[in-house]
Amino acid sequence: MAIIVNLDVMMAKRKMSLNELSEKVDITLSNLSILKTGKAKAIRFSTLDAICKALDCQPGDILEFRKDDNLPSENKT
Repeated sequence: MAIIVNLDVMMAKRKMSLNELSEKVDITLSNLSILKTGKAKAIRFSTLDAICKALDCQPGDILEFRKDDNLPSENKT
């Protein structure tokens, strides 16, 4: 997929754990983990809004677009 999720990068920059973010955003750990690992197929704008508020960042800090030819071979499907 050409959309890369950099949630783990922003969490590290803010020194916030998955548990802490889960509590602040009111999302289950499993759903947040799916998003963090890039396995999510979609995200609601309300969820993205809550994550951005909790991490004090912009959506572009979390989501990144890359052309498929720029992805490492193990990420291509």
